[in-house]
Amino acid sequence: MTATDAWFIEHFQPTGSAIGFRLKGKLDQVQSPFQKIEIYDSTDWGKLMVIDGAMMLTSRDNFFYHEMISHPVLFTHPDPRRVVIIGGGDCGTLREVLKHPGVESATQCDIDEQVTRMAEKYFPELCQSNDDARAELLFDDGLAYMANCPAGSVDVVIVDSTDPVGPAEGLFNKAFFESCFRALKPDGLLVQQSESPLALLELIRDMRAEMGKAGFKAFKTLPFPQPCYPTGWWSVTIAAKDAAADFAFRQADALAKGFDTLYYTAPLHTGLLVSPPFVARALGET
Repeated sequence: MTATDAWFIEHFQPTGSAIGFRLKGKLDQVQSPFQKIEIYDSTDWGKLMVIDGAMMLTSRDNFFYHEMISHPVLFTHPDPRRVVIIGGGDCGTLREVLKHPGVESATQCDIDEQVTRMAEKYFPELCQSNDDARAELLFDDGLAYMANCPAGSVDVVIVDSTDPVGPAEGLFNKAFFESCFRALKPDGLLVQQSESPLALLELIRDMRAEMGKAGFKAFKTLPFPQPCYPTGWWSVTIAAKDAAADFAFRQADALAKGFDTLYYTAPLHTGLLVSPPFVARALGET
């Protein structure tokens, strides 16, 4: 196979679909104690990071995911100062979180240090905030970190995980969500990547049910485009402790944000609060 006809193709059985990117070549590969991490160079999408055969990010389109898992929840919280990111080893979410000047500390806890080291080498633009004085990078078990987190000490928990298999499997169940619930302040918010609302609504329902068992009372799933993920349409789900939470956000602050984004805007956020009818029906939203 020549460089011009070489492709990376991920077949995703649960959705009966595939994703393909034309490649220039393979740049690197490492087998960590947890997973196989590969880096490719593509003809049109920049560099690709693949973990255990699954596409994680590309240079060209990662901004959708990193902005949407960060800015909606941070502008929804009334005053987010202490943020914890579980997973997020590529550091793109950390970069977006630290664009918010009111954030006083952001702890990123990812079990696999090799993901961060590969990101630093091949996606340095995502790691621009790693040396920020407010950032703390830990390479440890996120389940244990949240279990040991002091009660009522966190404003926002961001679960930036891979699919619910392998090292990330434990991040989608009641026990983990109970740890998050306990660590959050009364007005605290949890946000988690929640797969494709087009093809994996059952997984989103199950995840929200597990969050509910842990004590969370209100939920909002926000969809967004993500070309390198199955179906090209992805989502994050925000969970609140307060049953009366309506997920209204600090619109004036979002409009006046003093930092650049490529996708997220205040008007976009307003529109995202209105779920597509088929998603609303499937998730029991009125």
